[in-house]
Amino acid sequence: MVQVFAHGRLRLYLLSLLEDGPRHGYELMTALSDRFGGTYRPSAGTVYPRLARLEEEGLVRRADEGRKATYTLTEAGRAELDARRGDLAHLEAEISETVRAQASQVRDDVQAAMRGLRADLASAAQRARDAARPSPGEPDPQRTASHRRRVEAEAIVRRFGDEVRTDLRRADAASGVDELTVETLRTVLDTALRTMRSTLR
Repeated sequence: MVQVFAHGRLRLYLLSLLEDGPRHGYELMTALSDRFGGTYRPSAGTVYPRLARLEEEGLVRRADEGRKATYTLTEAGRAELDARRGDLAHLEAEISETVRAQASQVRDDVQAAMRGLRADLASAAQRARDAARPSPGEPDPQRTASHRRRVEAEAIVRRFGDEVRTDLRRADAASGVDELTVETLRTVLDTALRTMRSTLR
């Protein structure tokens, strides 16, 4: 990540983020985080000094709105951005490669974690199957517990689906659903499904 934004590249990317219109500093940090699929978020101590420098150079204009400051690209800023379209295209390609590498690492980490979880769940399921059987004529506590757990599991699935849909729709409204989000969700759900099925009789 450091290499991507070395040698003034974060400065250039901030200019590109302001090309579509004015933004607050927080919005710029969020846009950067979204571009990297949430795996990288620059700190205020990284972004605001660069914005101040851009303002000093006359490339952005700052307007204070209460406790917030809005940054707008100036004509000089647009001219520099136009002059560096080639550099910006190269930077975008490097960022895309970084995101793909991070997506691969996320998939590997998730798969490793899910393998451990699968083993733990299989062991727990086996212990439950080895538990004492009920006496004849008595209610089957294992069957009762199974029904209760099924209802609980279905509620968990519904809640997960509702929360994911809400988050995706909110992100989509800001054009923030990217490839890393989809790939991570697909990997997690596929692995979770296989893990869950391995615990069922």
